[in-house]
Amino acid sequence: ICGGGIGGLAAAIALNKLGQRVVVFEQAPQFARVGADINLTPNAVRALDGLGIGEALRETAARPAFRISRDGYTGEETSRLAMSSAAEEKYGAPQLTMHRADLLKALEQAVPAECIQLGKKATRITQANDKVNIEFADGSSATVDVLVGADGIHSVVRTAMLGPEQPQFTGVVAYRAVVPADRLEGCSDLDCFTKWWGNQPEVQVVSFPLNQGKDIFIFATTPQPEWTLESWTAPGEVAELQDIYADFHADARARLNACTEVLKSALYVRDPLPRWHEGRLVLLGDAAHPMMPFMAQGAGQAIEDAIVLARSLAEPTFTSVEQALAAYQDARLDRTSRIQIASRGNTWLKEGGNADWVYEYDAWQAPLGA
Repeated sequence: ICGGGIGGLAAAIALNKLGQRVVVFEQAPQFARVGADINLTPNAVRALDGLGIGEALRETAARPAFRISRDGYTGEETSRLAMSSAAEEKYGAPQLTMHRADLLKALEQAVPAECIQLGKKATRITQANDKVNIEFADGSSATVDVLVGADGIHSVVRTAMLGPEQPQFTGVVAYRAVVPADRLEGCSDLDCFTKWWGNQPEVQVVSFPLNQGKDIFIFATTPQPEWTLESWTAPGEVAELQDIYADFHADARARLNACTEVLKSALYVRDPLPRWHEGRLVLLGDAAHPMMPFMAQGAGQAIEDAIVLARSLAEPTFTSVEQALAAYQDARLDRTSRIQIASRGNTWLKEGGNADWVYEYDAWQAPLGA
């Protein structure tokens, strides 16, 4: 597996669980506590429960009581979906919101240490005689039977398959901040996932609890025609954030006014791919289908991919690796493409709607193949 992020580590656990030999090549010299939030909807939590890490996640996560949509300017509620125990009863798992690092830590601890090689940045990938050879920046190399590209939107494995290409800047930027809950006394629905919708699909403010409700995560997006910084993420200006949403409802503004620091990120995407595998190379997660964050499915779809891929490679009725990879692709391509496109449109649960087609999916039981 090339890449030791959420999708790569989930794939390693699932493959190991199903009796496959696996090694994760991660370019970072060590795992670090990175990122801010992760919103795991019931489909992702049920998948992680099957990996055996659900109990560890629940120790630090919050369980939003409802998923609420509101008009950004009037505050009028336009949809409400019961989560927490109601979602657990309906879908077999609740929604969990937590620090991304807590999820990564739980995944890391579930992968045997001997299966992870750090400081391994892949620079060249070639295939010959049903083997894949990987050359690394440190001068070393490795030969494997199958190489899984879980290496994100700038995937080296994807480039080896499809040639050089560039992700597209969407013209949208995102602001992220974490605020102690006690700084928001008097605000409503702090125990809920709440989304205030603006007058354009790209304009929104979202908040939800972290750290069992001790902190509140704030996520806001707005159009911006250009992104000139080299980094996709940089420190933002709190005053700029507050000014953009100055005409939003008081409850949304109160959350923004409580921010003391904020990160600003450019949002990039790629179009859905017609295929995810070539020979013994195969993609999952953002390497295959990077998506806008508006349905909170980026990590969830990577986790689903990881489990379905592991099940396909371990399936005894498949007579070849190629058949297994084709079955994985056929099982996943339509679903992820649909979510990719829907995430760009950003109308998901704005005014009611049924979440079942996303939330009830079970990666451990979904049919393999078309």
